[in-house]
Amino acid sequence: MDEVALGALLASTLRVATPLILCALAGTLAERSGVIDLGLEGKMLSCAFAAGSVAALSGSLALALAVSLVVGVALSLLQGFGCVTHRGDQVVMGMAITMTAAGLTVVLGIAWFQQGGQTPPLPDAVRLAPWGAGAGEALRALPWVGTVLGLGLFGHNVLVYLAIALVPAVWWLLFRTRFGLRLRATGENPAMVDAAGVSITALRYRALMLNGVLCSLAGSYLVLAQNPAFMPHMTAGRGYMALAAMIFGKWHPVGAFLACLLFGFLDAVSIRLQGVALPLVGAVPVQAIQALPYVLTVVLLAGFVGKARAPKALGIPYVKER
Repeated sequence: MDEVALGALLASTLRVATPLILCALAGTLAERSGVIDLGLEGKMLSCAFAAGSVAALSGSLALALAVSLVVGVALSLLQGFGCVTHRGDQVVMGMAITMTAAGLTVVLGIAWFQQGGQTPPLPDAVRLAPWGAGAGEALRALPWVGTVLGLGLFGHNVLVYLAIALVPAVWWLLFRTRFGLRLRATGENPAMVDAAGVSITALRYRALMLNGVLCSLAGSYLVLAQNPAFMPHMTAGRGYMALAAMIFGKWHPVGAFLACLLFGFLDAVSIRLQGVALPLVGAVPVQAIQALPYVLTVVLLAGFVGKARAPKALGIPYVKER
């Protein structure tokens, strides 16, 4: 593989991994507080629909991002109302959000745009523009490594760089702040935190609100950067892949980030392998190539979920002792 192809593969990996990184960080924050989040897929899909619809109707990038943010936080607060305040089943609540989003986005899309659930193609004015293309061109003047890094690391939109920057930011929040210490303790031993006079409910709601912000960024990225319009079910299981990456990364921001890069790399490779004849194998069916990232998700969950230690209080509603 020459340096141009390698640089393009690196660029594709980062672009594909960005929504996974944002969603995996969102799941890490929620589950570190003790709340199982199977609603990542539904939140991301709802936020993508909100961003795409508002962008198509208003032509405003800022308004599209703002509405997507409101939708993401509102869904997380709804999840908190059912799971934290009323101590409902967290798995059922998460799946209810995902199933509702899958149906409601199609129904509203058909009602508003009459295009089978899709939005009209979004104009360039409401799409995220690439950053640093000039620096990438300058770096490509260097032999080989410069070409790989120039093509791979520059010319992405702001959400790609923000997703990478949020990895150390979330790590710092969880492991270097008082809030992070209390949040992790809430997921491990909420009775101890409650005995210290700290509200378990408030901590979990704050974690879920941050979760909603990150899900809104992931959904907005799909429709304002990666695709030219919203399409039904466009998340295509990315929320579950992010959940698998979080588990594979042992509920740690850096581990989840590396797992997302692995998933993104396989997805990028699967795109480039379409129509390519492999030695001793010949042309691989497109369906088999497209299934690679999802097959890996199943393999990782089957092989590592038993070895990864989840927070002890994960999925257990907290009942205050009297």
